[in-house]
Amino acid sequence: MAVEQAQFETLLTNLLSADNKTRLEAEETYDGVPAMTKIPFLIQTMMNQNSQFEVRSMAAVLLRRVYSSNFDEFWSQLTSDAQSNLKNQMLLTIQQEHNSPLRKKVCECSAEFARNLLDDNGNNTWPDILKFLFDCASSPNVMLKESALIVFSIVPGIFGNQQSQYISVIKDMLHQCITDQANQNVRFTATRAAVSFILANDEDTSTLTHLKDLLPYIIQCVAEGLQTDDDSLLKCLIDLAESTPKFLRPQLENIFNFVLRVVGDKAISDQFRQLALEVVVSLAEKSPAIVRKYGKFISLLVPQILAMMVELNDDADWMTADDVEDDDDNECNSVAAEGALDRLACALGGKTMLPHITTNIPQMLQSSDYRCRHAALMAISACGEGCHLQMESILGNIIDAVLPFLQDTHPRVRYAACNAIGQLSSDFGPNLQKKFHEKIVPTLLTVIDNSYDMPRVQAHAGAALVNFSEICPKNILTLYLDAIMMKLEQVLTAKFKELVEKGTKLVLEQVVTTLASVADTAEEKFEQYYNRFMPCLKYIVQNATNKELRLLRGKTIECISLIGLAVGQEKFMQDCSDVMQLLLKTQTDWQDLPEDDPQLSYMISAWARICKLMGKEFEQYLPLVIGPVLKAASIKPEVALLDSDDMEVLENDGDWHFITLGDQQNFGIRTAGLEEKATACQMLVCYARELKEGFAEYTEQVVKIMVAHLKFYFHDGVRMAASESLPYLLECARIRGPEYLTNMWQYICPELLKAVDAEPEFDVKAEHLYAVAQCIEQMGVGCFTDEQMAELVQLLNKTINDHFERQNSRQEQRKDEDYDEVVEENLECENDQDVYLLSKVSDVVHALFGNYKEAALPVFDQMLPNFVKLLGHDRIWQERQWSLCVFDDLLEFAGPLSVSYQQYFLQPMLRSITDKQPEVRQAAAYGIGVMAQFGAVGYAPTCAEALPSLLQVIQSPESRSVENINATENAIAAVTKICKYNATGINVAEIIPLWLSWLPVWEDEDEAVHIYNYLCDLVEINHPLVLGANNQNLPRIVDIIAVAFQQEAVSIKSEVGQRLINIIRQVQSNAQIFQACVSQLTPDKQGTLHMILTS
Repeated sequence: MAVEQAQFETLLTNLLSADNKTRLEAEETYDGVPAMTKIPFLIQTMMNQNSQFEVRSMAAVLLRRVYSSNFDEFWSQLTSDAQSNLKNQMLLTIQQEHNSPLRKKVCECSAEFARNLLDDNGNNTWPDILKFLFDCASSPNVMLKESALIVFSIVPGIFGNQQSQYISVIKDMLHQCITDQANQNVRFTATRAAVSFILANDEDTSTLTHLKDLLPYIIQCVAEGLQTDDDSLLKCLIDLAESTPKFLRPQLENIFNFVLRVVGDKAISDQFRQLALEVVVSLAEKSPAIVRKYGKFISLLVPQILAMMVELNDDADWMTADDVEDDDDNECNSVAAEGALDRLACALGGKTMLPHITTNIPQMLQSSDYRCRHAALMAISACGEGCHLQMESILGNIIDAVLPFLQDTHPRVRYAACNAIGQLSSDFGPNLQKKFHEKIVPTLLTVIDNSYDMPRVQAHAGAALVNFSEICPKNILTLYLDAIMMKLEQVLTAKFKELVEKGTKLVLEQVVTTLASVADTAEEKFEQYYNRFMPCLKYIVQNATNKELRLLRGKTIECISLIGLAVGQEKFMQDCSDVMQLLLKTQTDWQDLPEDDPQLSYMISAWARICKLMGKEFEQYLPLVIGPVLKAASIKPEVALLDSDDMEVLENDGDWHFITLGDQQNFGIRTAGLEEKATACQMLVCYARELKEGFAEYTEQVVKIMVAHLKFYFHDGVRMAASESLPYLLECARIRGPEYLTNMWQYICPELLKAVDAEPEFDVKAEHLYAVAQCIEQMGVGCFTDEQMAELVQLLNKTINDHFERQNSRQEQRKDEDYDEVVEENLECENDQDVYLLSKVSDVVHALFGNYKEAALPVFDQMLPNFVKLLGHDRIWQERQWSLCVFDDLLEFAGPLSVSYQQYFLQPMLRSITDKQPEVRQAAAYGIGVMAQFGAVGYAPTCAEALPSLLQVIQSPESRSVENINATENAIAAVTKICKYNATGINVAEIIPLWLSWLPVWEDEDEAVHIYNYLCDLVEINHPLVLGANNQNLPRIVDIIAVAFQQEAVSIKSEVGQRLINIIRQVQSNAQIFQACVSQLTPDKQGTLHMILTS
């Protein structure tokens, strides 16, 4: 046995070897040893005082992994005596170990062991560990005290279902240790244990109440921890702020004062100051209403954050740096403080934050210290999103304050001013662009022109122009196209020469991006500049082949494709062949591009844009370009379940993102390639949408990728693209025959329904539901088996019931002591998300009714109680709106059969015609219209009853306002349908003159078709009330028709469009009457009339 033990320890030594071959061989050997065999050797190695520390430590780490990964595998194979023996050994290892770091690892092993001995019912099958914990915690032996607390902090649920019986004893144990004045380590370890226990019971009010007396001591220990290098105590306070903010309420005054002291003390390490700031930021994000009550504290904290932003690292090479990827180091105080200000503004709102920011910024802008001016401008950038409402009213003053600093003597201040203008353009566009373009664009162009010796500033001015252009109305941007293009051409020429001579590329990369953005907004207006830029861009793609230039090359590829999309197929075709060959050569030369190469994403997006541009003609290139897209879409990210030891190695690796799972475990994902994967998935959506049957040969491969990606929880965009693609893929596959199509749908359907059920994110779940609706539209009646239909109904009901629960939760929050107007704003935002999800449920029901018609009624019956509840007079208007939409579908597609349901919806629908919310009025009016059209004579009395309310809506003085127009036009359409289809209960002759006076309509194109068709009906039969005596209404009718086409309410090629044109031609046949009609039209209407008659 001793020989085998020695051999095993040698194996562990080899696992630590720096020699790759030795280490890999040892790993292979170790992995081949069964868990049952490993455990005694690992325990013996841990306990062997003669072994090297590193080997013993490795044994502890490996033993913990065996317990976490293989426990069930070996535990059931042990006899009861062997199990008891192992339990005793684990306790013994803790008692015998005197090396503090190693003892901690041994405790972690025992804790993992104990966690596995808690069964599913909360029974602790290792009661000796509980006695051991209490005995150690009461022991005079400091090491044993610490050991008990370490185990408890790792497995705070160790008492299982007996916790309530032990709660007083647990509290006494923690109190005794956290107040042990003789031993700082015991106090600190007790603090970590107490916090761990609080977090594990964060929703158990009774337990938290029991523990509230510990909070002052926790705060004391956190403050005491500042004298050490251990930041874990401050992190504990952050955890409490994130998870149990109300638990901290009794000590908030002390916490806030502590934070002020730490943040304001430059003698304290940057790390501790940033963590202290994070305490308040986390608290504000989790429970903003609590923090808003401490206004005096905010007024003191904001100046400290601004002062922290002044602590800028002065880098002599900053201005000319050509590679800035790592410039904004999050460990820098100025960047951390800027992020905190941004988050606080978003959490607390502008009403709380902006007064304190604006009080301090003016004097900072006037400071002779450039760092103060820089900080003030960066603060303006940071608070725009959170203080949006309050800043909007003073936006002119803010712009006037920022613009002069674009000419500041210090480059970093100019940079910050560019940053502010860019961020404000994004946060307040397009209103900012409309109001202040005359000030902003010329000034930015001047900065670009005056900063050739300041490449960082010149590039950032270009970036600000991108922000400005992205959401700038085209008609405004085109005012400056000549000036912008001239400036960009000058910079492009100069910086291209600089690239050749010096190898610098920063500004050139930005100019290419700016050019792309301007072209994207300008669209066809860019055509006149096309020939000035395209040759240079093609040259860059052809020659920028060095590894250092791959980002420049990728951005240039993006720029070319965006310009092509802007100017259109006809103009781009002169270069299309060359561009395609360049891109194909790139693909051939770079088959082995690493997954995170920036060119890959740019190239994949470029192919999709060119596909959109070329349409069917792109099919010839598809076999050549699809490979990299499929490869990128299939990227499998590297993931890992890490314990605290692994985290020490990887936590500072920027390529990894971590989620703490609790109990010393973290889930890590390597993020490299994720954005490229999402882009590739979106491009596959584009190919399927644009090429349709031309994409059919790839549907099988793509559908397998996309269905699997419905569960890709590492990236929301991937899941959204996956569900969006499915209806398009079905459309593509239709050409391959009904059997193939049905098989594909049966492959998709079960997974899509599971995805709807499992999806945690609202916006993604909404996309999944919409995909279900679109798939129903593609596949038609009979697409679901009975089991699938039952599952769908269950999902829809669950979605609505979850909605009710969230609404109830919001109502409870409105009763909370911390409720205020900003909380209400957040609740309204949550409600908007919730209602959007409800609208997608409505889309699914619409698809079911639209395809199944009356056969959908048994399915509808199962959801009816929820829709009736949504329609209740006490529900919020959005709920009533979407419920009405569902009953509209019932009327439209079930027709006369809907009469049996009228007890549920008829009176609410009639009341809703005059609802104060226009969206509800619109849904109700539309319902009356389809009732008249499809409901048959049984609804004639209801149509007559609805008429006065419809007239009230239409004839209201504000009926044509922007917010009311859709509801009004739906009411006009409803009256139209009553007159045309269900008029037995009304006097049509009284209605028609009124009806004609309401025309023209143009906002709701779907309803306009019904209205104008009815107009054609009446004119074509020479209805006297429409034509008037001696055809006196003809000028009015011609005017109505002219407006209909002018406002694009109807299409020239549509059936109703042709009917309207024929009416005009009939009038035209009498030159005298026609001239009289035309003479009464405005010039623009005359032009419209000429256009439709000559098209």
